[in-house]
Amino acid sequence: MKYKRVLLKLSGEALQGNQGYGIDPDVIEDLATQIKEVHALGVELAIVIGGGNIFRGVSGATAGMERASADSMGMLATVINAIALQDALEQRDVQTRVQTALEIREVAEPYIRRRAIRHLEKGRVVILAAGTGNPYFTTDTAAALRAMECNAEVILKATQVDGVYSADPKKDPDAKRFDNLTYMEVLSKDLRVMDMAAISLCRDNGMPIMVFDLHKAGNLMRAVTGEQVGTLIVPASK
Repeated sequence: MKYKRVLLKLSGEALQGNQGYGIDPDVIEDLATQIKEVHALGVELAIVIGGGNIFRGVSGATAGMERASADSMGMLATVINAIALQDALEQRDVQTRVQTALEIREVAEPYIRRRAIRHLEKGRVVILAAGTGNPYFTTDTAAALRAMECNAEVILKATQVDGVYSADPKKDPDAKRFDNLTYMEVLSKDLRVMDMAAISLCRDNGMPIMVFDLHKAGNLMRAVTGEQVGTLIVPASK
């Protein structure tokens, strides 16, 4: 394995498949199978999961809801996704722990950095929900923050496209896909890989980001073994 400990960032939308809302059972089963294969090789895996398939705080705010309340609803949506993923993994005999930035002790542990690291060392998959626990921060920022705290070697950002493009490839047939980028190129080109706070945090701490297509069979395995899949974002070469 190229990477011993990784932070996998999953968007909530990735779980909805083609149904447009909620959790597609086929998608989450396929995802759990891929995670089990990687975990079986000894990779220590932390997962930050979004909630956009159920509720997006930004969308709620634009509809007239107070932003802090809308973001709190979005954080609770991530907990629903985390429990669903935990169930799918444990049906495959993969030990997991869900930790949340909001205290919901009846269904999950509170996020404690040292405890999360200990779970990883013991071979448990740690699913981190509720973002940072604060409104106005995205799950992308939470992924960058948790990757630093858990001493991950790379952030694997699983999406529904096969990398980073110069424009939305679904809308622009001339959009160019990048194989490699620097943090500054992402910011200067406004590529919207992750939000600016997350990219800046990764840049300041030298955390590489790999953006790849979640739904292509074997991509997660290829990513952790170091194969070039999707787009790799790294510091500028010296």
